[in-house]
Amino acid sequence: MLTTSVGTAYESHNLRRDFRRVTAAAGLGARWVPKELRTSFVSMMSYQGVPVEEIARLAGHASSRTTEVIYRRELRPVITTGAEVMDQIFRPKQPSAPIADAAR
Repeated sequence: MLTTSVGTAYESHNLRRDFRRVTAAAGLGARWVPKELRTSFVSMMSYQGVPVEEIARLAGHASSRTTEVIYRRELRPVITTGAEVMDQIFRPKQPSAPIADAAR
């Protein structure tokens, strides 16, 4: 729970308002919401190759399935890596070049 400077609970609408002030002051615009920090976190962890299970744990999800469903676009690098590995496994083998006649 976040609290104000006097110790009372920080209400969600006040948090969003203050967050927008910060993003506007940083030159990012005033349309951001705090949830985007979480999405950015998941994206960066995924891009760096952190396993989905670890991202789920760090994001506070009870199951990696929740992370996969909610953040499937942000997890794309992980999915792409899996696809690349499968492509390597099932890539058609190139015919080998004929061996030159050693007698020549």
